[in-house]
Amino acid sequence: MPSMLDAVVVGAGPNGLTAAVELARRGLSVEVFEAKDTIGGGARTEELTLPGFRHDPCSAVHPLGIGSPAFRRMPLDRYGLEWLHPELPMAHPFDDGTAAVLARSVAETAASFGPRDAGTYRRLVAPYVNKWDVLARDFMSLPLSALPRDPIGLARFGIDGLPPYAWTMRRFRDDRARALMAGLVGHVIAPLSGVATSAVGLVFALAAHANGWPLPRGGSQSIADALAAYLRDLGGSVHTGFEVKRLDDLPPARAYVFDTSPTALARIAGLGRAYEGYRYGASVFKIDYALDGPVPWTAAEPRRAGTVQIGPSSREIGAALSQASGGAAPDTPFLITAQPSLVDPSRAPEGKHVFWAYGHVPNGWDGDLTDAIERQIERFAPGFRDRVLARATAGPPQLAAHNANYVGGDIACGAASGLQLLLRPTLSLFPYTTRHPSVFLCSSATPPGPGVHGMSGHNAAKAVWRALRKADRR
Repeated sequence: MPSMLDAVVVGAGPNGLTAAVELARRGLSVEVFEAKDTIGGGARTEELTLPGFRHDPCSAVHPLGIGSPAFRRMPLDRYGLEWLHPELPMAHPFDDGTAAVLARSVAETAASFGPRDAGTYRRLVAPYVNKWDVLARDFMSLPLSALPRDPIGLARFGIDGLPPYAWTMRRFRDDRARALMAGLVGHVIAPLSGVATSAVGLVFALAAHANGWPLPRGGSQSIADALAAYLRDLGGSVHTGFEVKRLDDLPPARAYVFDTSPTALARIAGLGRAYEGYRYGASVFKIDYALDGPVPWTAAEPRRAGTVQIGPSSREIGAALSQASGGAAPDTPFLITAQPSLVDPSRAPEGKHVFWAYGHVPNGWDGDLTDAIERQIERFAPGFRDRVLARATAGPPQLAAHNANYVGGDIACGAASGLQLLLRPTLSLFPYTTRHPSVFLCSSATPPGPGVHGMSGHNAAKAVWRALRKADRR
């Protein structure tokens, strides 16, 4: 070990590993320290139920991962990362036995909404289709570090995306389109009335049309493993089972980069009340299932989809999101479910399946949502309970214990609502820096926010590199 490292990264989640890789690629000496015995953060894969059933405790489907500007610049396929695409990225069933879909094709998606809204949807996405690479780079990159490649397109996206989705959904005449798009907003656990929630729905839709909503072969752990293997080839190293309680626990370094919650960063780095205004949002109650067969959906489309949203109306979805954010567990939860073994048979024994579902609940909630979740699934897949071999449940306390970044069970590492959706962790043009000149933040508490895409780590690494280069010039 050199006497003085260029950078130490705390936390081996996707953002921490991405930051480490980006710095190592620039020739800097980097070491990563992870409190858990395994790497991955929100991208882990474990046998949670029965032997041979491999589950993702958090993220399973990665619409922003395959299209991430950071990941695309890395040869992660050489290190075992392979994206698998379900026939349909997402399906959204209704009580009448039909379903709308989010397909790779704009036309197929629009047609599933019905004739009254097909044209509206096509017009909504038309300015951005085939422009994902430019839009993603402009939308997800470090503030103030680069001029937009397409300033007109970015401005237009801002006009379409800044209004609350509760306003935007008035464009649609029928609730099929309204409900599916409301469900897309729900992926960041934000009430539909929040600023820029229209952008959230639009980004997820465009991601499907550009690159699909794939799953990594073998589970989300494959993403973290590929990043770590690449880092080691670049000369970096990863230490697991190393809990950091204060900066003095770490080796001397020119920069310390934290893939942690702002709360943990302030405690470890002695920053006092630096992030006292940072808000943590609603949590989820998640169930991982080992199944004796595929989910018996009534509608045909969900049987071919990697992700299935369960919320039969935009009103029900909006109510569930508002209740969870307001401190009440919804009686009729909006569910996001994933079916990894439909496209990856390695995830379960032959003929069996893994399946997960979560509904939104208040931060820190310690109740049990199992019955409410399974009632919702049975509503669209009668006989589902008969196929359950085993289940593993995790509410906010269990999620927080599994990953310290999930404060109160908030899997987004901070409320994705209000101005905090756009400006996090503080109202600053330099979100990755702190008042300590050698300490930086790279978790999903920084822009562009939650998701397994590595862009918060990528952006933070650029901030670190610029700071070190500036110090060298002095």
